[in-house]
Amino acid sequence: MDLEKLKAQLMSRIDTDDLLEVKKVERYIELLKLDTQCDEVLARDGSTVTIENGKQRFVKSHPAMTDKTKINTQLIALEKSFNFVDEGLPPAASTVEGKGKEEYSEDDLL
Repeated sequence: MDLEKLKAQLMSRIDTDDLLEVKKVERYIELLKLDTQCDEVLARDGSTVTIENGKQRFVKSHPAMTDKTKINTQLIALEKSFNFVDEGLPPAASTVEGKGKEEYSEDDLL
């Protein structure tokens, strides 16, 4: 994924005068960089690690797996909090089976 293109796309969809929104975009990109680093570590080490304590051996989930889960949660929260401007974007589709408000009738309530 080209993070610079993604950053430019996100910046074009927010009010860049709103410093909070700009900070959200920067944080989002940084989280994606951390997620990519976790992917690299997991590709190198695998998704499990073996812990040896004396004669005991334990197979555990790689710590990067936990980190990825936390990063994913933060990414989703940031995605939901973006305040995108509507300029130049097509209107969003209705969330109820493609019907707009004006297409409803009293029969739909039964």
